[in-house]
Amino acid sequence: MAEVNRNARPYDVVLFGATGFTGGLTADYLAEHAPADLTWALAGRSETKLAAVRDRLVAAHPENKALADLALLTVDAADAAGLAEVAGMARVIATTVGPYIQYGGPLVAACANAGTDYVDLTGEPEFVDRTYVSHNAAAEASGARLVHCCGFDSIPHDLGAYFTIGELARELGGEITAPVQMRGVVRSAARFSGGTFHSALGAFSRAKQMREASTARRRLEPRPEGRRARASVGAPRKDAELGYYLLPLPTIDPAIVTRSAAALPAYGPEFTYGHYAGTKTLRYAAGGAVGVSALTLASQVPPLRNALLKRIPQGEGPSQSQRERSWFTVDFVATSGDTTVHTRVSGGDPGYSETAKMLAESALCLALDENPVTSGQVTTATAMGTALLARLQAAGIRFERV
Repeated sequence: MAEVNRNARPYDVVLFGATGFTGGLTADYLAEHAPADLTWALAGRSETKLAAVRDRLVAAHPENKALADLALLTVDAADAAGLAEVAGMARVIATTVGPYIQYGGPLVAACANAGTDYVDLTGEPEFVDRTYVSHNAAAEASGARLVHCCGFDSIPHDLGAYFTIGELARELGGEITAPVQMRGVVRSAARFSGGTFHSALGAFSRAKQMREASTARRRLEPRPEGRRARASVGAPRKDAELGYYLLPLPTIDPAIVTRSAAALPAYGPEFTYGHYAGTKTLRYAAGGAVGVSALTLASQVPPLRNALLKRIPQGEGPSQSQRERSWFTVDFVATSGDTTVHTRVSGGDPGYSETAKMLAESALCLALDENPVTSGQVTTATAMGTALLARLQAAGIRFERV
C-alpha cells in the first residue's frame, strides 16, 4: 500500500480495547504524552463505555482541550466487516483485547489486508505463530507491520538484547564475528494483570495446539543464510556472575529475541539465548518451579482451570499506589570469545503501567518515526529498533551498561 494513502487516513493511532484496565492506562498515557497534532481514536464494542473513558480523560487532563473531540469507534472483536472499516481509517492500531487466541485473529486479518500497522500485548506463542501462518504474506504484500508482544512480553527482553548487542559490538570494535552466548535474567516485584494470567493459563492448557502452530510456522518461515539464532533451555543453577539462582522461564520472550537475531546480521554469525527468572535464594527458585508446574497441571483440568480464572478476573488491576511500589529488572550477560558485557533494563510496574507505556510508545513510534523498511510479522527490534529504544529511554525505562 502506498505511503501517501496511509498518510491520508483520518487517524494516526486507534486504541482498541480502551475500556479495559490496561487499555485505560494506555489511553491515559496517550492523553498525557502524545503530540498535540496526533489524531487518535478509542475503539471498542460499547459506545457508552468508550464515552465514559473519554469523559475520564477530559477530567484528568483539562489542559488538553482536544480530548473532548476524541473519536469513538464502536466495533466488536468478532465483526470482520467493522474491523476492516476501522483498519482502513488508521495508520496504526494498538489492541489490548485478549486472550488474543480467542479474540485477536479478526483484527490482525483486517490490518494485514488494509496495510495498517498493528501492535498488541500478547504473550501467547500459539496466537503469534498462527497469525504468522495466516497473515504474514498478506501483510508483506500490503506493507503492514504486524508487531506482537509490545508490553512486558517482550519489549524489555527483545530491546534489551538489541541494546546489549550494540554494547558488545562497541566493545569488540564495531562488528561481531564470533558466536554470541547471551542470557537474560528477570526479577520483579509486581502483580501481573488478570489478562496476562488468563492468557498464560490458556496457553498452558493448549500445549498440543501450540506445538502444531509452531510446526506449521517452521514449514513456512525462512531461515537466515549463513547465520544461526536459537534459544537454549538451560538447567536451573546458580549464576556465578550475577549471584542469582536461575529458573528457566517458559515464556514467549526467547522466541522473540531469537527471531530478532535471525533477522538482524548485527547479532553475529551464531547467536544463542537463554531466558531465566532470577532469585536471591534457592528456596524461592524451588518455590517458583513448583508454582509453574502446579499451574501447568491445573490448566489441564477444566474445573481447576475455571476456578483459577474466576479468582483472578480480567479487566481489573492494582491501585496506583500499589503500581508505584512495583519494579522490574532484566540483566543481560553476553559473551563472544573472551569478551563479556553486562547490561540491565529496569523500570516500574511491569504488568500495567510500564506495559501501557511500552504499547503506547510502540504505536507512536510506528506512526511518527523513521524506522527500518520492513513489513509482515516482525519483532519490535526489527521494526523499530533504535527509534523505540530512544523513546523508551526518554519515557523513563532504563537501558544501561553495568
